[in-house]
Amino acid sequence: MLLQQLADGIATGAIYGALALAIVLVYRASRTLNFAQGELALLGAYVSWQLTAWGVPIWIAVVISMVVLAALSAGIERVLIRPLVRRHQALPLIIVTLGLMIALNAIIGWAWTYQTKEVPALFGAGSIELGGAAVSRQDVGIVFTVLVVSVGLAALFGLTRVGLRMRAAVSAPESAELSGVSTGRTMTIGWAIAGAVGALAGTLIAPELFLHPGMMAPVLIYAFAAATLGGLQSPVGALVGGILVGVIENLAGSYLPNGSEVKQVVALVIIVVVLLVRPQGLFGRREVVRA
Repeated sequence: MLLQQLADGIATGAIYGALALAIVLVYRASRTLNFAQGELALLGAYVSWQLTAWGVPIWIAVVISMVVLAALSAGIERVLIRPLVRRHQALPLIIVTLGLMIALNAIIGWAWTYQTKEVPALFGAGSIELGGAAVSRQDVGIVFTVLVVSVGLAALFGLTRVGLRMRAAVSAPESAELSGVSTGRTMTIGWAIAGAVGALAGTLIAPELFLHPGMMAPVLIYAFAAATLGGLQSPVGALVGGILVGVIENLAGSYLPNGSEVKQVVALVIIVVVLLVRPQGLFGRREVVRA
């Protein structure tokens, strides 16, 4: 039983980690929390579903969806976010992303209705026995895919010129500008990558939750908990935080009294505890501000 809950929690947590990774990428790029990230991921899932309904193979549909959401996210950053970032207006940024979340959800409901839709599993049906736990092929595929994406992003940030420029723009934007690094361009790239990762996360989880306009709301809350736990500056922390949140949620749902109801508050408890005890997260660094 315990092993089964751990396996299920890791699979669920991988999705939380993928969406948390998108949140972290946006935060690193523009120092803002994108509350519309869940709806962007939802839109990516709907694009994938629509393409498959038109006869496009599911993996080709996923790639197209990631490209579309990357372009859309880059456009949102350029038109809505960058002017506010340059004016250092934090509260308007939050309000804009909240408004964008509401608008995207309404547009999705208008375009595709509020009826539940079934998205084909990307990794087929059936399950695999792993040490006594029955794990679906879809869950195994989700964990593997998220790990591949995480490794790819780690290589991007650590080994490529684009990644190094993005890191420089985040850590010391003024010095980066003086060195010829365009912080605006790196911000756009960060949002584009986040849009693509979010679209992938939305499409991965849609076969398990079934596709409907409210699908990503609870997932976004757990993703914020994962990003907070791991650290808003750490892509690795986002993935680790997602897995920890997924495991804690599943264990709470199984072993606590009235667990199915109690587990809904797990994300809030994690966010509050982390902010009180270690605000920078497990993998974050405490920022030192000199007077």
